[in-house]
Amino acid sequence: MFKCWIWIFILLCRSSVADENSIRDADIFPSSPEIERGSTLKLFCVLGKHYTPHRNASHIIWKLNRELIAQENYNIVNETVSSITIYNFTHNKAHVKCFIKYLGKEQLLVHTEVKSGFPPGTPRNISCIYDVDIKLTCNWTSGRETNLETSYTLYRKIMSVQGPIMQKPEISICRSKTESCSFHYPNIPFGDNLCIQVKAENVLGEASSDCVPINMEEIERFQPPEILSLQKYVGIKQVLIVTWKIPEKSTRLLDVKCQIRYRNLYTNSSEIDTVMVASGEEISTHNLTGLWDSTEYFVAIRCISVESKHWSEWSKEKTASTEEKAPSEKVDLWRVIESSSPAGSRSVYLMWKLLSNFPPHGRILGYKIQYYPENNAALQMTNFTSDKKITLLLNEEAYIISLTAYNSAGNSPAAILRIPSTDEKSSQIIEAVRTFTTEEEMILEWTVSKPEVTKYVVEWYEEMETDPFGRSWQYISNSTKWKPNKKNFKSFVCYNMSVYPIYGNKVAAPYSIQTYVQEKEPSEGPVADTGFPGKNEVTIKWNEISKDKRNGFISNYTIFYKPDGGKELNETVNSDVLQYTLKSLQANTQYTVYIMARNRAGGTSGEPKTFKTLKFNKEDVIFIAIPVGLSMLFLLGLWITCMMKKHLFQKVCWPDVPNPAESIAVHLDSSMALACEDKTRGLENISVLEDCFPEEEHEGSLLMNCEKCVSGSTDINTNKVQNTSEYKITLLNNDEKIMKNEEQEGAKHLSMSMPYMITDQDFRSQIHSALIPAKKLQPIIMLEDDLCDSQQISIKNEENDNEEVSNREDFSEKSLFNPYLRNSVKTREFLVSENLSEHSKNEPKSQAAVLPGLRQNVVGQSYITLDMVGLATAHQQGK
Repeated sequence: MFKCWIWIFILLCRSSVADENSIRDADIFPSSPEIERGSTLKLFCVLGKHYTPHRNASHIIWKLNRELIAQENYNIVNETVSSITIYNFTHNKAHVKCFIKYLGKEQLLVHTEVKSGFPPGTPRNISCIYDVDIKLTCNWTSGRETNLETSYTLYRKIMSVQGPIMQKPEISICRSKTESCSFHYPNIPFGDNLCIQVKAENVLGEASSDCVPINMEEIERFQPPEILSLQKYVGIKQVLIVTWKIPEKSTRLLDVKCQIRYRNLYTNSSEIDTVMVASGEEISTHNLTGLWDSTEYFVAIRCISVESKHWSEWSKEKTASTEEKAPSEKVDLWRVIESSSPAGSRSVYLMWKLLSNFPPHGRILGYKIQYYPENNAALQMTNFTSDKKITLLLNEEAYIISLTAYNSAGNSPAAILRIPSTDEKSSQIIEAVRTFTTEEEMILEWTVSKPEVTKYVVEWYEEMETDPFGRSWQYISNSTKWKPNKKNFKSFVCYNMSVYPIYGNKVAAPYSIQTYVQEKEPSEGPVADTGFPGKNEVTIKWNEISKDKRNGFISNYTIFYKPDGGKELNETVNSDVLQYTLKSLQANTQYTVYIMARNRAGGTSGEPKTFKTLKFNKEDVIFIAIPVGLSMLFLLGLWITCMMKKHLFQKVCWPDVPNPAESIAVHLDSSMALACEDKTRGLENISVLEDCFPEEEHEGSLLMNCEKCVSGSTDINTNKVQNTSEYKITLLNNDEKIMKNEEQEGAKHLSMSMPYMITDQDFRSQIHSALIPAKKLQPIIMLEDDLCDSQQISIKNEENDNEEVSNREDFSEKSLFNPYLRNSVKTREFLVSENLSEHSKNEPKSQAAVLPGLRQNVVGQSYITLDMVGLATAHQQGK
C-alpha cells in the first residue's frame, strides 16, 4: 500500500514538472518525425494557456541539439504558434528543442527526436535451408542501411503453370525485423517446387524481390549422426573402429555421404575419411588406420544427401586410444647431488622427463629405478614410483643408476647415470660462459678446453628456488650454444645457470653464472642508516635489496645528501660497498640523505633520512675536557692537601694571636718556689726575656718568665713619673690547675686569659709613636704581703743559662714593638718598687735567674706583656 502511494506521488510530480526544469504547457508536432536524408524538416511549437497573455510566439527560440537555430528559419504563425524550417537535414539522429525566452531567461518548453534515413532497398541473395521435418529457414541481404526501422515479409509460393500461387497465410507468410525468417514443422510441405519472395518496408517506402525458385532436395540438411562406438582393434596396432547411426528421415530415397574427422591428442590438425552410405541403411562402420600406437584420438562425423548442398552439423566427439606398445625411447634423466654429511651419507635427487611425445609412449604406468655401487653390482637395489622424481640416500662410493619407464606393453630402454664418489675430483673443461638476449631468444654460449667433448647438460633454476626438484635441464649435443625462447623464462627474475660437460658416463665440473632475461629498475631502494654522526663526517650504512626486488644486477649505489638550504651532492660506490663515510660536512647542520640503487634498466631511491652533525667532535671534547679535568684534579689535590695540612697552614698563615685583654704572659715553671717566712715576703728577681719570636716577625714583644704559681702585686714605675706608687696585681689562673709531679718537673702553662699590665700613660693615650728607650727598665719588686695573701706556694728557682741572662740584659737596650698588640702603645716599661727589701734588691744574680728563660721560636710558652703592668697600675691608682 505504501509503495502504491509513492508511485502515485511520482506520477503527479512528473506531470507537473517538465523535463530539465521546464513546464510542459506546450506542444511540438510532428512528434518524433522520420524523414529522408537530405530533405527539409519543418516543426511547429504551440504555446499553452499558461504563457498567455504575457508571452507569445515571438518569445520562442529553437535549438538543434545544443546549437541555436538562426532567426531567419523561424516563422510566427500566430500569437501561440511558431514554426522552424531546417533545410537539407543530414543528421542520423538529432534533438530539436523549443524554448521560450522572457526577461533574459530561457526556459525549455518541449523537444522531439528527429531521425533521417533512406527507403529500403530490394532484398537480394535469398537462400534457404531445410532441416528435415524441423524448419525451413531463409536468409537474404537488404542492401544499403536505411538507418530507420524496417520490417520484412517472406512469401512462400508454389510454382505452377499459371505462375506462383499463394497458399494459406500460415504456410505462406513469415514476418521478421531481421534478415532471416523460418517456417516451422508441420507447415513445411516436401517435394513441391517453391519460390521465395521478400518484401522490405519502412516509413519512407517499400521494396520487393523477385520470387526465387527453391529445390527442396537441394536445400535439405540432415540432423547430425550419432556415433555408437569407437574402439581399438584387439591384436592389431594403429587401428580404431568407429560405428555410427544415420537419422531415419535422412535415408528415405537417396544415398548419403558421410565424413569422419579424427585427430590425436598431441596435434591440432585433423584428418578426414569420406564414407558412402546406401539409401535405407541406418548404421554404418568404418576402420581408421595408420594411427599412432598408444595414442588417444578424437572422432566426429557429419553426413549429406547426394543431392543436397548442405552438410549436417558435426556429431559430438568421441575418444579412444590405439593399441599400446612398449615405450621406444629412454627417459631424460638428471640429478642433483647434496653435500655429504659427517656420517658419510648424501642425498641424490633424481628427476626425469620423457624425451618426446612423437611417437607417443602410451599411458606410462610407472618407473623402475635400479642402482648399485660401481665396484659391486651384486648390491643392486630397485625402487618403483609413478612420480617423475625420487630421492636416494647413498654413501660416499660411486654409483650407477638405471631408470626405465613401463606401460602395459613393456619397458622403455634404460637411461644410465653415474654418481661420482665424494672424493672424486673432476677437471674444469668449460673455460667461460656468457649470456645475451635478442628480441625472441635468450642465448647461452660457452667455450671449452677439450674439443672432443660434444655433449653437455644445461641446468637452470630461479635464484630463490630452494627445492632441488624445481630445477630444469636440457641435453645439448654437438654444440656450444643454446637458444631457448625468452617466453620460457620469467622477466625480472634472476636465474642460476650451469653447464655440465659429459664425456662417456661421467659428468665433469660445471661452470655456473647468473643472468636476467629481462631487467627493470629495482622495486625499492636501500634504506640509509646514519648511525652516530660526527662533527664533519658521518658513516652511511645500508642493506642489500632483497633478491626478489632487485629486478636486475645492481651495478652501483649513489648516496645523495643535502644540507638544509644547500645544494644537493652525491657520491657513487660499487655494488659490493654497503657503507660509505661522507666527509667535509658542515658542523651543527641538519642533512637529508637517501640512497639510489641502479641496474642496467634504471635506478630506484630509498626513503630519505635526516641527521644532524655535531657541534664538537671527540677531539674537541678531549681538548676541552683535559684542561678542565686537570684543573679540577689540581683543585681537588689542593683541597686535600689543605685538609691534611690544615693546622700547619693555620699556624703559618693565620697564627694564633692572644687577645691582649684576656691572656696572661707569665711563664710558670714547676721548679719555681715562692718562700714565705715570718710573714715577710720576698719576691725573686723577675727576668725580662727577649721576644721568643724572630725580631722581623714579632718586633717588640716582651716576655716575662715567672714561677709556676705567681700571686702577688707588682709596682711599676714609669720614667716620666718620679713618685712611684704601688699597685697590687693579683694573678689568677682559673682555667688550669697547677700540678706537681714527684720529679718536680715543670708545671703546665696557665691559660692565655690572664690579665696583663701596661703603663697608665701608655694605656690612656696612644698618641706616642716613638719607641721609649729600654734603659728605664728596672727589676720588678713584688710586695711580700700581697704575694702571701694571694697564695702561699713554694717557689723553686731554676737555673737559667748564661745565654738567657745575656739576652735579658740586652733586651733593655732595644726598642721593642709588638705587631699583635695593635691598639696598645709601642713602648712598655718595667718599674721597680722602692719598697722592696734590700735583700731582694741585692739578691745575687744567680738567684735572680730562677725563672726559666723563654726560648725563641718555641710555641706554647706562657708570657706576660708589659701592657699588663700598665693595666695593673691604672687599676691601683683607681683605688
